[in-house]
Amino acid sequence: MSRDERAMSDDAPRPVSHEGGDVHEWGPLVDGLVARREQALGMGGPELVDRQHSLGKLTVRERLERLVDQGTFVEFGMLADHMDPGLGDRYLAADGCVTGVGDVDGRRVAIAAYDFTVMAGSMGAVGEDKVSRIRELALRQRIPMVWLLDSAGARISSQSGSTFAGMGALFREQVAMSGVVPMVAAMLGHCAAGTAYIPALADFVPMVKGTSSMALGGRHLVKAAVGEDVTEEEMGGSAVHTKVSGVADLEVADDDECLAVVRRYLSFFPSNNRERPPERPTDDPVDRRVDELHAIVPTAPRRAYDVRRVVTAIVDDGDVLWMKPDWAKNVVTALAHVGGAAVGIVANQPMVLGGALDVNAADKAARFVWLCDAFNIPLVFLHDVPGFVVGSAVEKQGIIRHGAKMLFAVSEATVPKISVVMRKSYGAGYFVMNGLAYEADYIVTWPTAEIAVMGPDGAVAIIHRRTLEAVPEEERATKRLELAEEIRRNIDPYVAAGHAKVDDVIDPAETRAAIARGLRVSRDKHVERPWRKHGVLPV
Repeated sequence: MSRDERAMSDDAPRPVSHEGGDVHEWGPLVDGLVARREQALGMGGPELVDRQHSLGKLTVRERLERLVDQGTFVEFGMLADHMDPGLGDRYLAADGCVTGVGDVDGRRVAIAAYDFTVMAGSMGAVGEDKVSRIRELALRQRIPMVWLLDSAGARISSQSGSTFAGMGALFREQVAMSGVVPMVAAMLGHCAAGTAYIPALADFVPMVKGTSSMALGGRHLVKAAVGEDVTEEEMGGSAVHTKVSGVADLEVADDDECLAVVRRYLSFFPSNNRERPPERPTDDPVDRRVDELHAIVPTAPRRAYDVRRVVTAIVDDGDVLWMKPDWAKNVVTALAHVGGAAVGIVANQPMVLGGALDVNAADKAARFVWLCDAFNIPLVFLHDVPGFVVGSAVEKQGIIRHGAKMLFAVSEATVPKISVVMRKSYGAGYFVMNGLAYEADYIVTWPTAEIAVMGPDGAVAIIHRRTLEAVPEEERATKRLELAEEIRRNIDPYVAAGHAKVDDVIDPAETRAAIARGLRVSRDKHVERPWRKHGVLPV
């Protein structure tokens, strides 16, 4: 029956009459609602959608489709508009920001996604009210918060001073959320000023190569303020922030890869800090021997190798998510699974600076340790460290302060902590890599391990300086080797084992099984610290 035929029938619902008003039918009202929804879903209109695609970027709604499980996104504020008299009758779909809740691998996630087709995704008053509501929901319901960033920052053309001042709650609330729920800031376009601080306070920041950037001031502002003429890419592109500044975690090829890696990252984390990380089924035997480590790691303490091959070999199915892989390469940080359990891995990288720690490596490791500890992810430390870099240059950079930051993070962590000393672990490098005194729940060494204040060569130069000066120059090299070998015998791993300062000496092929044992015995670890408001971080 058609709408007209139904209206003519005797048993059809009659129009409702409201006293003092006109008589209406539902049809036009519903049609009007549908039209408004279609207008909102049209974003900035066909021309700007086409332009977004021409730049190699997905639209905000295409991004949401790829991020969340199909059919699970519940949008908040679809019919929002700018409501700013200064912008007149101009329509801004969703006020340039789509917000809502959707499932990622069956778990709820709160999302705020800026729409570059609507006034360049700029932060409007109504849009930020929507984002604030979603942030509050994420914190109240203890679910992860994800930002999809493609925004020019604050909407300068329409923000009054009072409105702008209120937007500062964004950063305060991010700080309140930190360590309570996971926070992800996916960089999918150019972000300046306000939106550039969102990733700075988030836990995980992937950036799309060639289309994303972040900076406190856009290139036009920089030109006006300091006279510097640079492109967005030169000032704050993915290469800058993944390789130089360390603000971002990963550089990815396109929007699809970025959204996929966000899903992958979240799979390692619980929904909040009161839950355990989700476990993942695996057919990889937990006691699998890793005989290839014999070929990967040389027994000679100074010969280099790629520690990433060690990590890949010992974790479930060789599946690793590298964190900040292109920054501070002398230390490797990664998320993986062992026996189905999520773990965070900190490993020294002998291929860069011989694995010695500098200011950036200390910062990278400290932040990663804090991240894992906040969300109950056990930590695995793979030692092969000659200590910290020394010299006047690094002292001027504050190596003591930065090293203390890593020491603070490792000391403070209360999650299960497993240490494997593969070759050398000297000086403060041993401490910050979770030595025995730092509540290592299970600490094992390989037969090649050397744990000492410093390496034999350095020790000879200090302890036996006068002895060497008394030896004829032509015999000095031989004598130095002899004395170094004597010291090496005193730092043999079996000496440490004899004093019960390590829990076991293992065949490298048993490393995976040893880590699994450590995780098993420390699974229900609970540490009580003295009450304090917070520590005073050496930043």
